Amino acid sequence: MKRKISILGSTGSIGRQALEVIEKLSDSFEIIALTAGNNTALLNEQIRKFKPKYAFANNINEIEGAKPALLDEICANKENDIILVAVSGKVGLKPTITAINNGIDIALANKETLVMAGDIVMPLAKKNNVNIIPVDSEHCAIHQCIKDISQVDKLIITASGGPFLHKSIDDMKNATVEETLHHPRWNMGKKITVDSATLMNKGLEVIEAHHLFNMSYDKIQVVVHPQSIVHSAIEYIDGSVIAQLGLPSMHIPIQYAITYPERFEGIKSKTFSFSEIARLDFEEPDWEKFKALKIAYSCGRYGGSLPICMNAANEEAVFAFLQGKIKLFDIIDTVVKMLDEHTPVYNLTLDEIFEIDKEVRMKTRESFLQYK
Repeated sequence: MKRKISILGSTGSIGRQALEVIEKLSDSFEIIALTAGNNTALLNEQIRKFKPKYAFANNINEIEGAKPALLDEICANKENDIILVAVSGKVGLKPTITAINNGIDIALANKETLVMAGDIVMPLAKKNNVNIIPVDSEHCAIHQCIKDISQVDKLIITASGGPFLHKSIDDMKNATVEETLHHPRWNMGKKITVDSATLMNKGLEVIEAHHLFNMSYDKIQVVVHPQSIVHSAIEYIDGSVIAQLGLPSMHIPIQYAITYPERFEGIKSKTFSFSEIARLDFEEPDWEKFKALKIAYSCGRYGGSLPICMNAANEEAVFAFLQGKIKLFDIIDTVVKMLDEHTPVYNLTLDEIFEIDKEVRMKTRESFLQYK
């Protein structure tokens, strides 16, 4: 029987690669719905090729060949066995909760869902007996390594170090957008690539890991691994360390997430060879150069609205950097400024989360006036 799937964000990097996986495994999947933001032209190409029943875009009137539907309608549709949440930003949170409330499993590639509302999402998933399978290569690796979470003593999350790993702080301060987007290992969207350059991406992943695996921050370690071969590891209470390895390719974690708990021969970059890899390097992060990582740990530990504030300020600052309004190091300075001005709030409702997110974004955008 085919697994029925909807993809939120089918025109983005993860969504496009997911469709490549599904095309390879066409006998195993039926696509219920595809959704996009503004790239309706590509969405219509995907509709013609994969023939989903439903589709959503910001301009529904431009959709061709599938029945237009709202995101909530798609995520409440119990025809779905699993929904891949591959949209970026806070737009992924409400649809994810809708799917969980309808008992539909989630393949999660949206960081904001857990960074903003992990305290709501994970208990709700448990209550509704819903699996949340991580798509991020690091969390997917940890998920594959864990047999019994109660016997795990530590999570080890690897980081490539991005384009500035062996550059000076001054190099980072004067970095251009082009230099920042030149990631040495991964081909990703612009926002996540900038986050990888500052290591904020790794900070967000630490918060995600805390919620996904119910692990305290003191037991989540980040280690820099430039080759991006070891995608992450866990250490058991007896000292045994189990790692998941593979060449840098998002096809593998995407396929794992949407086919779990089964495995299939799918898209492979090539057969893994230890002799060709030859060496694996690991080092401690430079906490002064990559202050974003330290900030994320702190916000995660204090919890409440602090991760929401950090995430919102960072996202707006990244967009400003990509538009040439601020410099790379101004991103983290902006995040610190917004956190300093923010009064933490706890035990938040979903509406309160969105309101705080909105307020922080407005204040962050206003702060950029100083750079003119």
